[in-house]
Amino acid sequence: MKKKMLSITFLLFSIIILSACTSNSSDKDNSGNHQSKSGKNSDTIYKVVIDPGHGGTDVGATGASGQNEKNFTLSVSKRVEKLLEQEPKIKAFMTRSDDRFISQESRYRPQYANKLNADLYISIHGNTFSNPDVSGTGTFYYHKNSRLLAEILQKHVVEVSGFRDRGVKKEDLFVVRDTKMPAALIEVGYLTNPQEESKLWNDDFQNNIATAIVAGIKEYIYAK
Repeated sequence: MKKKMLSITFLLFSIIILSACTSNSSDKDNSGNHQSKSGKNSDTIYKVVIDPGHGGTDVGATGASGQNEKNFTLSVSKRVEKLLEQEPKIKAFMTRSDDRFISQESRYRPQYANKLNADLYISIHGNTFSNPDVSGTGTFYYHKNSRLLAEILQKHVVEVSGFRDRGVKKEDLFVVRDTKMPAALIEVGYLTNPQEESKLWNDDFQNNIATAIVAGIKEYIYAK
């Protein structure tokens, strides 16, 4: 009888110990699993590089009114940076914050993003063409893992610009080719199209474009 009681007691004790171990292991698994859909921990800060196209002696496109693309790209980029400062999980970095020249040969722009180990890279531009009737918003990418970012940004910018949707396209541009993270280059509109250019220089319009770009960044980061 004593042997039987000892056996039962030992069995119950073993079950209790096993249950405690299993519960503890589950708690550990759960405690290390607080991650966003992007696969990063919930307290991760996402590094986003904003690249205002051109600068300094590289004026970019000259618009219908004679204004230079380099000033448009810097103005919109600064607005994007300011909006991103309000996002606790995102830190913005600018390839330039003033009217400085950045040599294409130096490959400084993608190298800057790569050294930061950035999560996203977005280059902002205004487009140009010899025919002033050509219009629309287009977004370019190079690597396959950048296509979704390009599509999301294109969607948001077209929604607020009201310009023709020129879609997304793979293009061998060094700023999106040489970056090691998802990267996209947005051509917001055609500065050589008088109707589009008049909107592109409007403060409210630029604010709306910046808001759209930030919305695209957030959708890509949080909904992946």
